[in-house]
Amino acid sequence: MLNVLRVHLPSDIPIVGCELTPYVLLRRPDKTVTTDDVSESAPLDGHFLRYKWYRVQSDKKVAVCSVHPSEQATLQCLGCLKAKIPVSKSYHCSPKCFSDAWQHHRVLHDRAASAVNENGNEEEEVFGRFNNSGSGSINTSLSSSASSANLTNGSATVYPTTVSQRNGGETWFEVGRSKTYTPSADDVGHVLKFECVVVDAETKLTVGHTNTILTSRVIPAPSPIPRQLIPVDAMGSLDVDGRITSSGTFTVLSYNILSDSYASNDLYNYCPSWALSWPYRRQNLLREIVGYRADIICLQEVQSDHYDEFFAPELDKHGYHGLYKRKTNEVVYNGNINTIDGCATFFRRDRFSHVKKYEVEFNKAAQSLTDAMIPTTQKKIALNRLVKDNVALIVVLEAKVNNQPVDNPGKRQLLCVANTHVNVHQDLKDVKLWQVHTLLKGLEKIAVSADIPMLVCGDFNSVPGSAPHALLAMGKVDPSHPDLAVDPLNILRPHSKLIHQLPLVSAYSSFARTVGLGYEQHKRRMDSSTNEPLFTNVTRDFIGSLDYIFYTADSLVVESLLELLDEESLRKDTALPSPEWSSDHIALLAEFRCCKNKPRR
Repeated sequence: MLNVLRVHLPSDIPIVGCELTPYVLLRRPDKTVTTDDVSESAPLDGHFLRYKWYRVQSDKKVAVCSVHPSEQATLQCLGCLKAKIPVSKSYHCSPKCFSDAWQHHRVLHDRAASAVNENGNEEEEVFGRFNNSGSGSINTSLSSSASSANLTNGSATVYPTTVSQRNGGETWFEVGRSKTYTPSADDVGHVLKFECVVVDAETKLTVGHTNTILTSRVIPAPSPIPRQLIPVDAMGSLDVDGRITSSGTFTVLSYNILSDSYASNDLYNYCPSWALSWPYRRQNLLREIVGYRADIICLQEVQSDHYDEFFAPELDKHGYHGLYKRKTNEVVYNGNINTIDGCATFFRRDRFSHVKKYEVEFNKAAQSLTDAMIPTTQKKIALNRLVKDNVALIVVLEAKVNNQPVDNPGKRQLLCVANTHVNVHQDLKDVKLWQVHTLLKGLEKIAVSADIPMLVCGDFNSVPGSAPHALLAMGKVDPSHPDLAVDPLNILRPHSKLIHQLPLVSAYSSFARTVGLGYEQHKRRMDSSTNEPLFTNVTRDFIGSLDYIFYTADSLVVESLLELLDEESLRKDTALPSPEWSSDHIALLAEFRCCKNKPRR
């Protein structure tokens, strides 16, 4: 007979919007063990599995901390209530929690005040013990049986009319009958119960005991402060060409989303395990990516299975078409080819159509290089150094007007978008530079064949001022650059060949060239010596810029940029990833406009 051997959840803490799919281990009648589902429509040996989910409504009302959502709240910020900030962000679990988070929390107050253009008196009281009556007076406990409206983000909870169970001060309501359940805002603060039982397909009676799991209390999905799109001075020197769209502009997002295969608890032990789990991160990443509403999206570290099973179908629902290039697997193969990551480029179907796709495999380029330059006796050593599985995805797009291709060939607007992830190892400076040089030479060939604006996006694993960054931004590398001292294979010689003719400029350097009092706060988030962001990657071991959006300045001009994060946006005790930000990188986004003038470097 069919038997349930074990039931458990992949994460201890359920989060709103993140699917809960229990792990159910079964023993079949033939004694084999499986995790496959056995549905009523396809019973096994006359039996199937029945699932039920319940929500517990306790007589004790619970609010959760906005900073540590797995903890119950004991304090509420009255300033948030007066500023009409979402009530869920006003809760804190302790005075220390509130104090530690104040630099971050005050930004909510400042933005709320700015949004409504208030000039009122300062708050007389910053926080107090939360009182369910909403009076703002100090109370010693959140566990009052008074009004529950405050505990559901300001909306009354609506439950099914059928009460399934009642036990003492707890009432259980059935909320689902499938194996997977997605908690909603109504579940916040409540425990969920999962039941799994074997059922006789003929009699519909249960067989054996019921397997149950109780979750922790459901917490709301943490949300970071929204990042604004900041207009920048286009310098007024370029003749605007409005062919790209009716508005003349388009937006491009570049984001290393942190592959699940790299997101280990050992490496990121400062991030709560539930916030590091893929079921949570994928939903949080999707919300963030979709929220930017970019016309073109360049993602790095996208696992092959995650592209096929999640990002491609989910972004398709939002109007995007995707293209993908997986890393080659000569080095990274670990037994499961589906977990190898790669680069994914998406574009809005109503704004662009796909013209051509180029795939760059640096392994193949390494093989060609060694065949041409390296003596036979050293080829194995050379390949061991050069073959690192990195790739680039180059996509040529054509802009649509009113969701239609342009009929007149003379009015067609093409755009070339390169998306890459350069090798990470810091001791392989020669390999990084060679990969970037190889990509640029490929883009030069495309530029020769067509007069086309270009974007070069990605995680280059190279800090500002490094040789790869210099090659991208300046078109050449100074022969005295210290990075060139690392070249055991002599693949960078002669140094005079380390040049390219593409007029590339880093999009975020536009902040440094923009003047005005309103830009000072953004300039403080830039490195004045390199004109690049202070950081795009933040972990406990490293903070710095590795990600860039480069554009051809003879054909594109920056209109606006997604504001950068600073220490107030990232809590002082937080590295990435965190519950709010689900990658160790931050997203970059730039708005561009096509132009006609072609000033050369």
